[in-house]
Amino acid sequence: MSIPSENAMSDAKEQTALNTTPATPVDATDNGPWYQGVSSYQWMVLAIACAGWIFDVYEGQIFNITRDQLLTDVLSAQGAQANVKQYGDMFLGIFLLGGTIGGLAFGSLADRFGRGPAMIATILMYSVFSGLTYFANSLWQVAALRFLVAMGVGGEWAVAASLVSEVFPAKARAHASGIFHATSVMGTWMAAIVGIAVGNNWRIAYLVGVAPALLVLWVRSTVREPEQWKTRQQEVGSAGMGRFRDLLQDPRWRQRAILGMLLASVGLGTFWAVTVAGQNLAEDIQLRNGIEKPVAVRNGKFAYGIVQTAGGGVGLLAFGPLCARWGRRRTFIAFQLLALAVVPLTCFAPQSYWQMLTLLPLFGFATLGLHAGYAIYFPELFPTSIRATGASFCFNGGRLLAVPMLFFSGWLKGQPGVDIRWAVTGLSLLFLVGILIAAAMPETRSQKLID
Repeated sequence: MSIPSENAMSDAKEQTALNTTPATPVDATDNGPWYQGVSSYQWMVLAIACAGWIFDVYEGQIFNITRDQLLTDVLSAQGAQANVKQYGDMFLGIFLLGGTIGGLAFGSLADRFGRGPAMIATILMYSVFSGLTYFANSLWQVAALRFLVAMGVGGEWAVAASLVSEVFPAKARAHASGIFHATSVMGTWMAAIVGIAVGNNWRIAYLVGVAPALLVLWVRSTVREPEQWKTRQQEVGSAGMGRFRDLLQDPRWRQRAILGMLLASVGLGTFWAVTVAGQNLAEDIQLRNGIEKPVAVRNGKFAYGIVQTAGGGVGLLAFGPLCARWGRRRTFIAFQLLALAVVPLTCFAPQSYWQMLTLLPLFGFATLGLHAGYAIYFPELFPTSIRATGASFCFNGGRLLAVPMLFFSGWLKGQPGVDIRWAVTGLSLLFLVGILIAAAMPETRSQKLID
């Protein structure tokens, strides 16, 4: 019986990494609960990652909540709704661009110099520049500060997602990463509560954004670099870590990076085109039933911000356990198939606002829940030396690709005579593209992280 050569074994390992069939679970003999054996340090890392992500989302959402008053004040033109809308969309584009650049930069730095230092830098960046927005008095100041906040926001996600995936064992990884991403709902609720509390005093809402800087002390005193990262860093040195050429020139990782970016672009594109339209659908059904506009708008914010978001949070939490049971690809496919069925049902079935409220949690579950899969799946696709780089490329590259969908969605919904229900249903067909992309990607369920 011949012994395989080292090169043959290496080739076989590389082929396994590209295989799209599920691997034998590494914990196949362990039938205990997923959290069995998770250490107090691992729970602490998850808590730190969640706290950073909650404030991360807060920094992004607080502008959406306060932008009308902010821009009206900065423009010094009370009630200049056309300009407010124009600059609001422009600043959203600036935020998405900053998030992409920051995500790519800090993802590479996290691979090169460590998860802890990169997390500290991103948290400080979005905290400090959010606080400085308190003093903004011109459009260029707002634009520059939103860009810099976005750089920190985009970078923090990739670092935290990679850290959680490396610290938790394979059996618990999907559950922990799903919990991490699901806490985004708390960031949205926090922004809504602060926005309501401060009223027209929007500057205070940005001053609150300085609070996450306190997390730096917690990160500095608690987070240790994962052993897998330290071993790899000692082998190749900092110069051999976090290199984009390793991600994009190697066909194994390039294929995964491109497919992951496309998968993220579907989820992020449908978020702006479909998920956030829950508020519009709730307003529309009230207006068709003769409810006055101000009341319909207020009820629409409650329907989307509280009721639908709660359903979305359940979907985010459910994605991890389902990934562990069904596998990553099948769970992505299942959620998108569910979305294809639920979106038209939510658009056309309700005949009253209260009926709409009963369907919006399911609408949120199906359209938002799949986002947890990005934190679970993307770090598993790449080796240690480019894990944060690759995860950030997928998520933040997808964020940039979603911008055209954002603008197309806004244009379509704003056309005279367009029924919002048909517009949202048509835009939801993008989930079909997501199904095809997910089907083409490799399965990583219960596999050890690639060294």
